[in-house]
Amino acid sequence: MLLLPLPGSTRFPSVQLASTSPILIRHHHIFHAPLSATTPCTVSTSAESHLPSLPPSRRRFDNYDTVQAAVSRYDFAPLLAFLSTSSSAHDVTDSASPTSLDPAEFQLAESYRAVPAPLWHSLLKSLCSSSSSSSLKQAYALVAWLQKHNLCFSYELLYSILIHALGRSEKLYEAFLLSQRRTLTPLTYNALIGACARNGDLEKALNLMSRMRQDGYRSDFVNYSLVIQSLNRSNKVDSPIMLKLYKEIESENVEIDGQLLNDLIVGFAKAGEPSQAMHFLAMVQASGLSPKTATLVSVVSALGNAGRVVEAEAIFEEMKEGGLQPRTRAYNALLKGYVKAASLEDAESIVSQMERSGISPDEHTYSLLIDAYANAGRWESARIVLKEMEASNVQPNSYVFSRILASYRDRGEWQKSFQVLREMRSSGVMPDRHFYNVMIDTFGKSNCLDHAMATFERMLSEGIQPDTVTWNTLIDIHCKSGHHARAEELFEEMQESGCAPCATTFNIMINSLGEQERWDEVKGLMGKMQSQGLLPNIVTYTTLVDMYGKSGRFNDATECLEIMKSAGLKPSPTMYNALINAYAQRGLSEQALNAFRVMRADGLKPSLLALNSLINAFGEDRRDAEAFSVLQYMKENDVEPDVVTYTTLMKALIRVDKFYKVPDVYEEMIHSRVTPDRKARAMLRSALKYMKQTLKHR
Repeated sequence: MLLLPLPGSTRFPSVQLASTSPILIRHHHIFHAPLSATTPCTVSTSAESHLPSLPPSRRRFDNYDTVQAAVSRYDFAPLLAFLSTSSSAHDVTDSASPTSLDPAEFQLAESYRAVPAPLWHSLLKSLCSSSSSSSLKQAYALVAWLQKHNLCFSYELLYSILIHALGRSEKLYEAFLLSQRRTLTPLTYNALIGACARNGDLEKALNLMSRMRQDGYRSDFVNYSLVIQSLNRSNKVDSPIMLKLYKEIESENVEIDGQLLNDLIVGFAKAGEPSQAMHFLAMVQASGLSPKTATLVSVVSALGNAGRVVEAEAIFEEMKEGGLQPRTRAYNALLKGYVKAASLEDAESIVSQMERSGISPDEHTYSLLIDAYANAGRWESARIVLKEMEASNVQPNSYVFSRILASYRDRGEWQKSFQVLREMRSSGVMPDRHFYNVMIDTFGKSNCLDHAMATFERMLSEGIQPDTVTWNTLIDIHCKSGHHARAEELFEEMQESGCAPCATTFNIMINSLGEQERWDEVKGLMGKMQSQGLLPNIVTYTTLVDMYGKSGRFNDATECLEIMKSAGLKPSPTMYNALINAYAQRGLSEQALNAFRVMRADGLKPSLLALNSLINAFGEDRRDAEAFSVLQYMKENDVEPDVVTYTTLMKALIRVDKFYKVPDVYEEMIHSRVTPDRKARAMLRSALKYMKQTLKHR
């Protein structure tokens, strides 16, 4: 019986294969200890984890030729031929020593008695690396045969190699069946987690990591890298799951290597958390390591998406100063930031710089430039870019036309959708799912539900399957139009079609049920969301706080805030704005003030919206002095009052019959270069009229 390793570090050295295309139980992070033909293969236990690490030169297969020569000393052909023909050799579960042996098999086993364990591992890996199903069967048979004759005692590693091979062959079910035949150890846990991550089954990978901790083993940095890489590949990465994983890494004191740092940067960047990505980028640079080009591109993209173009430019320049030649993806990432910031001049400049550097623009480059011109209303320039694409032998694709359509959508010109569709077809470009999604959204934002559903039907008739974006858009536009029953029908149709709802889908439905004050169903939907492995995100909690606040369910709203914080998520200013405004609408100024204090304690700078809501809360509660103290706070903290600020202050004065002070507030608004709106002028007239009537009666 094999002894289980002690709990602790689960970092195991990989074994080099005897084949030219090796399979690694552990990937690039760990360099490999050299194997000789006479030393047995070992795995590091928790005691070994405290030993100093070998230098890279000693952890690689510097004597690879020696290992190959050792392998060549043994002729495994007779054994493989026996395994292919013998039925008794194929049962991996039959691990008992035989009571009697065929003399020929006994002689065969004795002829391989001197083969060292590392060479058996190399042979097994060679079989596993083949795409042939017969080779995989031989690998199964080899493990059973070695165990039967007690020829190799590192059975744990043998099983891990098999599990790894099954994972690479997309046979995850078989890998789990195999793992159930033995007690799970750190090595087999690692192999299973790697197999799940590579096959995109993140829920199983995370569950295995949790079970590993329960069994007293620590997960290592390779597992976290594999899981985060899988998240990044599947585009399922979001802020809550990244924060949860990093919290686990910190709590388990997992050693973070360069690859895991790169993966964390990309993960947080793709999750829309550029500040976190920048934090880990600083850690990489402080360690004297060079981040990968793809990592820097992801940070540039995240900063651009967040409107932090100056920082994106700085990272882009750092790439060039560090000797990295930005390629098309890097230029496109920065260009996207300029487009998002509506900086047309910078967008044109970066494309020119790109061409001067000998980098050819691709479809995405042209699409972004068309987007920039369309947003600026320069339709002719956008059409010129289309001509340039054709001249450069870059065929316009559906995405280019979808960007033109999106610009019309954002300007409320939904009628132009049909014109874009005609131009698209005349160019020989067929609409794809993304184009139809934009078209449905265009009609939905203009409340043209019939056109939206007709587009959906056309999409289906052309054999284009809707995705989560399609369904989310349809459900959302029906919710916003007040057609909640139809939205619920679409939610059911989505699931029946085999399209799994995402966090955004649940957020839309939670908001819909909240608007209808169907609170039990809201809680039920939250439970369903979590049962499907989806973690509530910032939007989920903001939606809950907003709808609970509007309905006066303040205990539920504050409970959501506490649950959110305990999950490691930081409340957003929008969430506090919603809560303060909800208190203000009901004249609960003390509660609004308390929410404001908590907001500041959480390190959030109060926004103009939050401060205006606080003024309104004091006004509704007839506390005009406190309302004006908020105005003073704004002035002292460089928050510019707007027309809503002054109008709300005038309303607060009228509520306490201090009409004579209203003209002073109106005058201050003019001096502050804030343009009065109709409501502000109406309040001034109302105050003056009352003052005039008061004078007449004296």
